[in-house]
Amino acid sequence: MNEFELIQRHFTRPAGNAVLGVGDDAAIVRPTPGHDLHVSVDMLVEGRHFFADVAPRALGHKTLAVNLSDMAAMGATPRWVVLSLALPQLDEHWASEFAAGFFGLAEAHGVSVIGGDTTRGPLTLSATIFGETLAGQALRRDAARVGDDIWVSGELGLAALAVRQRLRGDVDPPPDVLAQCRRKLDYPTPRVALGLQLLDLAHAAIDVSDGLMADLGHILERSGVAAEVWLEALPTLPWLAENRLSFPGIIAAGGDDYELCFTAPTSARAELAALAEALDCPLTRVGRIVAGQGGRLLDADGQTVTLQRSGFDHFA
Repeated sequence: MNEFELIQRHFTRPAGNAVLGVGDDAAIVRPTPGHDLHVSVDMLVEGRHFFADVAPRALGHKTLAVNLSDMAAMGATPRWVVLSLALPQLDEHWASEFAAGFFGLAEAHGVSVIGGDTTRGPLTLSATIFGETLAGQALRRDAARVGDDIWVSGELGLAALAVRQRLRGDVDPPPDVLAQCRRKLDYPTPRVALGLQLLDLAHAAIDVSDGLMADLGHILERSGVAAEVWLEALPTLPWLAENRLSFPGIIAAGGDDYELCFTAPTSARAELAALAEALDCPLTRVGRIVAGQGGRLLDADGQTVTLQRSGFDHFA
């Protein structure tokens, strides 16, 4: 199997929502009139973003999931994706499993693969995704307001706990907890449906990829505000909650959560509670936007919790 056979066999599928998909020098797409086009790219590198023994199906899922999460954070409907792969070698089984994970998630969200590139090299996975919102209606990082509640979807810290246990072995969660954490690390759930519903409820939003405090910090900087975040309120597994004072960094700054953090007016609390039930997606109020600069993580006594770092640094 050569490069072109690889593409034809595993990555060429009909692109029903594109004018022209895989097979030409460039794809052709036609954005919906009256909509803004959103573009985002993410790269996953072996040894930096994932372990060498991760199943290829999980890698396929996660390669697209992290991009879908960016669309979710802006309330955008995902439409098209371009996939680029650097592979150490051509492996029929690996390619088949990766494609199954990638296209399984793509089909679930109505996303068409419209192009990409392949080459030999250290295992590197990169996808560029395109989505749409009605013109001027996107969720952005620069719209948080003093008095807003801060909300988080799902649970935090699971993926970070799995990584910590793998790299350092200084945490010992029960086997069922560790299995759940590893599943969250390998198969994150992009909150696309939530993002679409937040367009009419939230002021600002971001996806939690590098850690809650780091990513919330981007909202604070862009919006010119500050935040108080309550460690005791951060949603996580019961085992982590019981040990939250021992591992605040895992929950508040661990990264790889791919949940949504957003700010909303206090008047939206009832609607957000109803939305959480309708989507079967927990939404937790974890803090508030205040005047000033920067974010403070507070314990139950209102004292600042000091973290070694606020989130993942790709060059640290």
